[in-house]
Amino acid sequence: MKSFKVTEFNGPLTEVDMTTPQPTGSQVLLKVKAAGVCHSDLHIWEGGYELGHGRKPLSLKDRGVTLPLTMGHETVGEVVAVGPDVKGVSVGDVRLVYPWLGCGKCETCLAGDENMCIVKTNSIGIFCDGGYADHITVPHPRYLLDLRGLDPVTAAPYACSGVTTYSAIKKVEAFIDRPIVIFGAGGLGLMALTLLKAMGGKGAIMVDIDATKRAAAEKAGALATVDGGAADALQQIMTKAGGPIRGAIDLVGNSATAQLGFDCLAKGGKLVMVGLFGGGAPWALPLIPMKAITIQGSYVGSLHETQELIDLVREKNIAPIPVTKVPLTKVDDALNDLKKGKLVGRAVLVP
Repeated sequence: MKSFKVTEFNGPLTEVDMTTPQPTGSQVLLKVKAAGVCHSDLHIWEGGYELGHGRKPLSLKDRGVTLPLTMGHETVGEVVAVGPDVKGVSVGDVRLVYPWLGCGKCETCLAGDENMCIVKTNSIGIFCDGGYADHITVPHPRYLLDLRGLDPVTAAPYACSGVTTYSAIKKVEAFIDRPIVIFGAGGLGLMALTLLKAMGGKGAIMVDIDATKRAAAEKAGALATVDGGAADALQQIMTKAGGPIRGAIDLVGNSATAQLGFDCLAKGGKLVMVGLFGGGAPWALPLIPMKAITIQGSYVGSLHETQELIDLVREKNIAPIPVTKVPLTKVDDALNDLKKGKLVGRAVLVP
């Protein structure tokens, strides 16, 4: 099998040829049909996150990420072999890989929230090899979701950008009868906009500093867009909302977007932080209780939420976000284009 591995942070990925593993026990081997390129992959590739306030960056090594590593946590594959203990999937099945694995044994994991495991994180493409390859091994068939006819290329992003935004929207679901402010109109932002409407929301005001991405959001049906870098961005957001803003989702996660997200909210509002661009919290602490603001982090989503999402996509016949198909051998180009902000929607690698 062929894979492309991070062998040094910030360096070109290394093409590696190795013997295709044969599954044992409950393992399932899939031939990769599509693998999304996520902004989180940039952080892994670069080796860390900025924490702001003069603090030392959060190193991926400190989080337990070891090299060499095959990235890729948005993967669709065709089952080509199964271990002797596998039930529920068969050779030839096309499945979406749920990547957010925990220890599988603790109270949190047994409750169905492996993405929140506090014992040992085993996320595919981050702590073990992922989909930037022509084959991938998954430890158990329960992590394989039946796509039943959905296009593998456009469905691959549901494993991260899809379930991440779906879970974030659920956290502001009490407010979706009025405009939600969403910061970031890239792949996650367009996914959030699409899902918000499918979930019965009034719609979103999309905030982004990139005019091309704002145009894509307008085309996708945003209620309004705002240049987040404009001097009067806050006033524009509040004016275009046409009333008190109760819910905001920050898919960027830097100091500027976090500040705008907080400032635009009315009393009793909720800011959901999703993005990992980095920086320090900018809020004036007395204003948090004075405005009675809730600030909640949201990290990807559970296996159950991912199944809910796939069911919603089928039920509502949700149109996919724009994707750019990229040959697996051009993975470095895809990462660099993402880093430079050249992509609209999602790049998806195809072996």
